[in-house]
Order: sequence, then structure tokens, then C-alpha cells
Amino acid sequence: MKFLFTSPSLDDLIRLLRAWRFWMLGAMLGALIGAAVYFIIPPPFRAQATVNVDFNLEQAWPQETDRQQFYYLERESRKLEEIAWSDDVMSQLSSEFTIPVEDLRGYKLHLSQPAEAGWHFYADDKNSQTAASLASAWAEAFTAKAQADVEAGNINEFVKLEATQSKNLLKERRTPLSGYLLAGSVGFLTLAVFVLLFISPKNK
Repeated sequence: MKFLFTSPSLDDLIRLLRAWRFWMLGAMLGALIGAAVYFIIPPPFRAQATVNVDFNLEQAWPQETDRQQFYYLERESRKLEEIAWSDDVMSQLSSEFTIPVEDLRGYKLHLSQPAEAGWHFYADDKNSQTAASLASAWAEAFTAKAQADVEAGNINEFVKLEATQSKNLLKERRTPLSGYLLAGSVGFLTLAVFVLLFISPKNK
């Protein structure tokens, strides 16, 4: 059993490099396994909607320092992010799509939240149309709730929001086939190296 704890020697590495046919075959086999997993258990579809957020710094803080503008952006961004995941917005989506709020917050919805410009609202589902409808509804519900908060004074009056991409959304698999092919190849080759170097007994 000592070979399990013996570091690979130069001869071991040379033997691995010489087995180039094995590596090519292994890479192809790993890719085939990855493709099989992709088609047997395909990843969910992902759709993206976009809301343009303009904080209008020049109007909100026309004569203030960069530091004050930074805190303004951070504060208003945090407020908007809280609105995106708020009970009101999540409950609206849950009722419309009959999906538990826990699932929406847990793994169905994903938010890409920059400081300004486009906020991307992602939705995952095994049905492509459901993913697109969910992403669109989330972006529009967020925009409506945020605008209502602007009018109510909870969000700075200079913040402007517009759902710029919420119709006819592109639906793609969350993970492409190429990712599965690469993972299969790398996974098989890594396992093969481990087996050859650390599991197989060495001939003396």
C-alpha cells in the first residue's frame, strides 16, 4: 500500500506523456459522457430581462464631492435591491406563476446589480417560455414598485427606471453543451491521472 503515498517519479510522468493515444481517447470518452448527461438531464433555461437605472448624479448632487456621490449611489442601489427581493414583488410573482417565494429567492431568480445603467433580471426554469415570462414579470414588477417608491419619497426623486428589455426575451440553457463537454473531458482525464499515478501499483 506504500505506492498510494509515494510521490510520482520522473518515469511516471514520462509514461503519462507517452500515452498520448490514451489521453485523446479519454478526452473523447469524457466529452461523450458529458454530452450524455446534458441530454439526459438538461440544465434549465435562463432568460434575461433588463431595467435601465439612471441615478442622475449631476442633478441629485450638483455641487457635492465624489465621496458623497458614492454614498448616494450605494444607498439608493441598496434600496432598489431590497425592492427587487421584497415581499410585495415576490408575492406578486408567486401568485402569478404558482411558485413558492422560497423557490424564487432560492434558485429561480438571479439579479445582476450594478451601481448604474442596466440591471439584469435572470429567471431559470425547465420550460423556456416560463423562464422568459418570469424574467419579464420580475423586471416589470420591480420597475413599477420602484417608481411608486420614488413618487412616495422613499427613493430619491432623481432616480429614473425603465424596463428596456422585457419582451420577446432570448431563452438559452443556463449551461451550454460546450461546458458539459469540457467538464466531461477534464473530469475523465483528471480521474485517469489519479488512478495511474496513485492507485495502480508500480512495477519494479
